[in-house]
Amino acid sequence: MALYENRKRANAIWLGLCYASVVFGLTFLVLILITLFWNGFSGLSLKVFTQSTPAPDSEGGLLNAIVGSLIITILGVLIGTPLGILAGTYMAEYGRNSKLASVVRFINDILLSAPSIVVGLFVYQVMVTRMGHFSGIAGAVALAVIVIPIVVRTTENMLLLVPGSLREAASALGLPRSTVVQRIAYKAAQAGLITGVLLAIARVSGETAPLLFTALNNQFFSTDLNAPMASLPSIIFQFAMSPYKGWQSLAWTGALLITLTVLGLSILARTLSSQGRTR
Repeated sequence: MALYENRKRANAIWLGLCYASVVFGLTFLVLILITLFWNGFSGLSLKVFTQSTPAPDSEGGLLNAIVGSLIITILGVLIGTPLGILAGTYMAEYGRNSKLASVVRFINDILLSAPSIVVGLFVYQVMVTRMGHFSGIAGAVALAVIVIPIVVRTTENMLLLVPGSLREAASALGLPRSTVVQRIAYKAAQAGLITGVLLAIARVSGETAPLLFTALNNQFFSTDLNAPMASLPSIIFQFAMSPYKGWQSLAWTGALLITLTVLGLSILARTLSSQGRTR
């Protein structure tokens, strides 16, 4: 009986610690969201989407930063996604148990957990110092390096979930291996692959450190990939650190836009993932 009471007491203490941890984490999350929405919505207006970033103590918006972020992010995803899908396909379809796949998987795991500032420093050394100036294309390459390991891991996991019987049935019809992968495996894992890309977009859309080392910033509207380019994370960092109230308000609004974008992409990824599991 004493043993039962001790176990019951230990279980209650452990359960209480778990509940306390959940409350502790959620409290900070709610406080962050309330602060973000409270300060962000107050600066939200049409000018944010139609005017470029202003000079100190004057009115303006975030148009150049929004356009710059879209260009850099889309280009980074376009560079990183094909490489990630091909590498993930090799590990899941061709070299599943090979030593090379094990090495690639190990390196990919390291890249997946590498701090983004290290990636930015690497691209700065490889591209920016050789080009002699900051540029939007260097920022896109930095984001692509972050996108690749996410897409590789997702692609491999999703393709491994495809039943082998589907591949065997297609191969029995005389289809070559490449066709089986493209038309059978990719189609069966389509929802998961798209989810991986969306998660990668959500991850890089708020990255600041790699862009500070590569694309830097631009106070003016520019779509020149060979020149410094504005982005929302860089503008948020610059404006939040400034003593000007107008810039600080725009920093909050920029943070709100990124949060809403990431939230929308996460919901879309979850929806696609759940649809893929129910098929």
